[in-house]
Amino acid sequence: MQITPFDDTYFMQKAIAEAELAYERGEIPVGVVVVINNRIIARGHNLTETLNDVTAHAEMQAITAAANFLGGKYLKDCTMYVTLEPCQMCAGALYWSQLSRLVFAAEDPQRGYRAMGGKLHPKTKVSHGTMETEASGLLKRFFIEKRNLK
Repeated sequence: MQITPFDDTYFMQKAIAEAELAYERGEIPVGVVVVINNRIIARGHNLTETLNDVTAHAEMQAITAAANFLGGKYLKDCTMYVTLEPCQMCAGALYWSQLSRLVFAAEDPQRGYRAMGGKLHPKTKVSHGTMETEASGLLKRFFIEKRNLK
């Protein structure tokens, strides 16, 4: 049996690194990487404040970058690793992209796509909980600091 360092934890660490970039910019710390054949083809983090654009979520940035890399709009055979459960808007975009697999760290019971009735493509496989403690911790720290600044 061949052991590979490229597992869900490895790629989620890369997504958390993107979330940390968002944190440093004063953005809600959500990060994402898109992977095909154990190769990262797209990275993203929230840019809603920077771009003054409510649609500039990490997932949206990464979907666009991955589609540009692949030269097409479908993300078949791709896995997206994201630090927070996607919202309904991002789930809709992921539905249309036909993403093969979604892995998210922390659940979002209030604004996540599952709570809002959003759906992914029927062929998209979903798993969650990989590095949930780390991703949740970064989000909690961000919001505590924001509250203390007010």
